[in-house]
Amino acid sequence: MMKIRWGIIGCGGIARRRTIPGLVRADNAELVAVMDTNESFAKEVAAEFGVAYAFSDMDAILSLDAVDAVYIATPVFCHKEQVIAAANAGKHILLEKPMALTSAEAEELKALCDAKGVRLSIGLMMRFHAYHEEIKRFIADGAIGDIVSIRSQFACWYPDMPGVWRQDKAKSGGGALVDLGVHCIDLVQYVTGLRAKEVAAFCTTQTFSYGVDDSATALLRMDNGALCVIESNFNIPDDAVTGKIEIYGTAGSIRADGTLAQEEVGTVHILKSDSTKGYDASQVRGEIVASVIDVPTGNMYTKEIQRFGEAILSGGEVPVPAQDAIFVQKIVEAAYQSEVEKRFVAV
Repeated sequence: MMKIRWGIIGCGGIARRRTIPGLVRADNAELVAVMDTNESFAKEVAAEFGVAYAFSDMDAILSLDAVDAVYIATPVFCHKEQVIAAANAGKHILLEKPMALTSAEAEELKALCDAKGVRLSIGLMMRFHAYHEEIKRFIADGAIGDIVSIRSQFACWYPDMPGVWRQDKAKSGGGALVDLGVHCIDLVQYVTGLRAKEVAAFCTTQTFSYGVDDSATALLRMDNGALCVIESNFNIPDDAVTGKIEIYGTAGSIRADGTLAQEEVGTVHILKSDSTKGYDASQVRGEIVASVIDVPTGNMYTKEIQRFGEAILSGGEVPVPAQDAIFVQKIVEAAYQSEVEKRFVAV
């Protein structure tokens, strides 16, 4: 099997914890080089995963002929410069979310990659959770009828920490909504096939003292008229977070608990109803029996790498197109605008 030879730009955090372990399990991937501004750390990661090259300079990894594609897992404010350099070097790019500080910057990066013939996919890995893929199939088959209501929640505990880039708006572009809410927004659109058309939101900092939102709730009006609530928080203890998706339709509902996570975990319940029945004033529901989705799970990050590699080798569509991530970022920007202007904002 042909393999894509990978380099990692920014090998700490999510890269070391999740993506690199996922990458080395992919059949069509080979990890060739890692890069981090902390050279000793890069060498440590290289030794851990048996990688030939470890650099502290981005130009060094991009100049390697042995690297076909790079995974960029650096702070958001670094993305623009690094994507431009990688595209100019002819490397295919898996880019962590969000793409850039603004949707306008993200559009520029997409246009450059298109012009250079470089494949670009975005790290919205929740799409690859086996349960989420099964939910998408259920909805596409009409299992719960016409969708009328959606809710998704993702949160963590992220207290004040000096010098942390995610807590500095100039370096992150925003707080909980940008960092966590984007997963919810992308996922509900992906599994339902719907798109947001209008946004109203409250985005505040109520628990901590940093300059980005630690609490955000956005209401999206979808293109079929359904209403969708997105909740993202930096001020809920990790043990109290449910990481849920709820989707209600005219013939049933789907509830996923704990599936918004960095592993393929959680449970999914499906309730089906006879939508042909008339109105029941007593609203006695009787015993509720839910079917539970039970499909084989795996590693989201391995599937992310595997499918992007397949797209590179075959010339097919990348698994998470940049345009999808740009649209998610426009929704986030509309939410922040709504908070400031106290009005509904069209996307």
